[in-house]
Amino acid sequence: MPLLRRPSLRRGDLLPRIVTPPPGPRSRELARDLDAYEAPGINTLARGPDGPSASLAWAEARGANVLDVDGNRFLDLTSGFGVAAIGHRHPRVVEAVRQQSGRLIHGLGDVQPHPLRAELAERLAHLAPVDDPRVHFGISGSEAVEIALETALLATGRPGVVAFSPAYHGLTLGALATTTRPELRDPFAAWLGLPVHRLPYGGDPAEMERLLRAHRGSSGKDEGIGAVIFEPVVGREGVLFPPPGWLAEIAGLARRHGALVISDEIFVGFGRTGRWFGVDADGVRPDLLVCGKALGGGLPVAAVVGRREVLEVWSTPGEALHTATFVAHPLACAAALATLDVLEEEDLPGRAARRESVLAARLCPLQDRFSGVREVRGRGLLWALDLADAALAKDLVSGLLARGVLALAGGPEGRVLQIVPPLTVTDRQLTAALDRIEESLEDVAD
Repeated sequence: MPLLRRPSLRRGDLLPRIVTPPPGPRSRELARDLDAYEAPGINTLARGPDGPSASLAWAEARGANVLDVDGNRFLDLTSGFGVAAIGHRHPRVVEAVRQQSGRLIHGLGDVQPHPLRAELAERLAHLAPVDDPRVHFGISGSEAVEIALETALLATGRPGVVAFSPAYHGLTLGALATTTRPELRDPFAAWLGLPVHRLPYGGDPAEMERLLRAHRGSSGKDEGIGAVIFEPVVGREGVLFPPPGWLAEIAGLARRHGALVISDEIFVGFGRTGRWFGVDADGVRPDLLVCGKALGGGLPVAAVVGRREVLEVWSTPGEALHTATFVAHPLACAAALATLDVLEEEDLPGRAARRESVLAARLCPLQDRFSGVREVRGRGLLWALDLADAALAKDLVSGLLARGVLALAGGPEGRVLQIVPPLTVTDRQLTAALDRIEESLEDVAD
C-alpha cells in the first residue's frame, strides 16, 4: 500500500487536524494487509464477531504530533508507550543515528565493543541512583527485568521473589511471572515456575515483614526470597502512586532480610514524574535499577544498572550467560546518548515537574464535575483519569481520537485513561489536549 512518500511533519508543536474520520481508508487497507499476513494479537487489530476492525496506522511522528496514513494530524498523549519522552523524531536523535550509521551500524555483541557502548554505560552509571554502579545492557524492558531477576538468583541463590499487585513488568516468562494481570499470565501458567509472593502495592509493609520472616530457615537467614521488585509508580496497570516513604520502607525491609531491591523504572524513568527516576521521590538507592523505553529516544535499548559487587556474579571464563546479538546496538547507543543530552540540557525532568500544577488545576476538578470520573491522580507529566468502567474509558478514547488526540486506557478492568505526553509538549498543545478531554467527557460521561 503506498504511503506518504515525503515527510510532512516539519514541526512537532502543532495542534490536531482531522481531514477524514479515523480510521480512514488507508488505515483500513493496512488493517486488511496485516490481517492477511500477520499473526493475530501482535498486529493489534481488535477482533469482534464480524472479524478484525481497523486501527489507526501511523505514517510519521515529530515532537508531540503523529500523522496517520490518511493525513490526519494528532496530539500524542501516549508518547508511544512512554518511549518518546523527548518527543518523536527529535532532531538530535535523528542526527546522531545518521552520523553513526555512516560509521558502524552493527558490531559483535558482547564479544567486541564499540566506543558508544562504553560512553553510554558511563553516562548511565553517573545518572542512576545506584551505589558503585555498573551496567548490564539489554534490548527491551522485558529482557532487562529478566536480567535483574537472574542477577538476584545468581547473587543470593534464593529463587523467591516478592512482587506487588497490580504490576506490569513485561511478557517474557520470568517477567511475566511478576506481572499480575490474569489474562496475560493464565495462558502460560504451566511454565511460570518462579516462586512469586504477591503483596498489595502500597500496602502495609508489616505484611512483607511477616512474609520475609516466614521464609527464614533455622539459621536465621532467609533461605527463600532473593529479590523484591517494584515499580516506583505503577504505570500501565493504572498509574498508582505509593504512600510517601513506602518505597524506602520496603527497600529497608528487603535489605534487612538479605533480598536485593529491584526498581523497575522502564515506564517512569528519565524525567516522567518530574525527577530523573521514580525512586528519587523517596531517596531510595536500589541494588538493581531497570530502565528502557525513553532511554533510546525511539530505538530499542534497555539496561540494568546495579551495584558492582552484585553484577560481578555475571563473571564467567566462558561465554556470556545472558546476551543477545543486538545488545548495545551502535545505533541505539547513539540515540540514547543524544536523548540523555536533550534531557539534561533542556532540563526536561524539571519541566515535567513545573507542568504538574497546570495539569492538576485542569484535571482534578473533573472528579467533581463528572460522576463517571472516580479519581484523578498524577505527578509530573504522568496522569490518569480513573473512570467508572471500561466502556466509559473506551468511549472517551474514541471521542479523543475523533478530536485528534491519541490516548490509551488500561489499568484495572481497562478503565484508566492515561495521560503521558512527551516531556517536550508545548503549553499550547497541552491546553488543547486538556480542552478536548473535557469536551469528550461532556459527550460521554453523563
